[in-house]
Amino acid sequence: MRNPMSAPATYLAELPLIAILRGIRPNEAAGIGQALFDAGFRIIEVPLNSPDPLQSIASLANVIGDQALIGAGTVLSPEAVDEVAAADGRLIVMPHSDGAVIRRAKARNLYCLPGVATPSEAFAAVAAGADGLKMFPAEMLPPAAVKAWRAVLPVGLALFPVGGITLDTMATYCAAGASGFGLGSALYKPGMTAPEVSQRAQAFVAAWRQIET
Repeated sequence: MRNPMSAPATYLAELPLIAILRGIRPNEAAGIGQALFDAGFRIIEVPLNSPDPLQSIASLANVIGDQALIGAGTVLSPEAVDEVAAADGRLIVMPHSDGAVIRRAKARNLYCLPGVATPSEAFAAVAAGADGLKMFPAEMLPPAAVKAWRAVLPVGLALFPVGGITLDTMATYCAAGASGFGLGSALYKPGMTAPEVSQRAQAFVAAWRQIET
């Protein structure tokens, strides 16, 4: 039997960086996930356009699901939310803002981060029950946008720029009000080994700790 799992806020407090494992295969998931966890990551998503993503999510949940928030990205429908939940995923990340998907995620008691690119989309997502917002694509939403959004969005709402985030861009976004980040190809690319991912993960954790000080 599993031990009681922490609330999402606990993982965010430990390290608000989301590892995006796009393209990972099920036979790689456990090793890569453990490497990320050992480096300090506590939030991992497997995009649903990866090979056999539900198997990877289930593998990750089995290995570190008691100690980390595991789930899916590129979730496009309420039915996909149900499939992620059945695989023991507890995180729903979307590239868009769809109230039906958000509501299904919250009905299943899953942590939901819809993708938004405008204030209108952001407020609609919050109204639908979003736990935080994925600002996507970050290449089109510079730190100035984060600062402007912070002035009008609910106080304390988590904002995660995603898309093109690197070691060099995190500090500026954080100064503008970003809560954390989704990290894709700068952290993981298909075919990378666990030691390679570990090295990159440690660099991102060190950069975040430097920002915190």
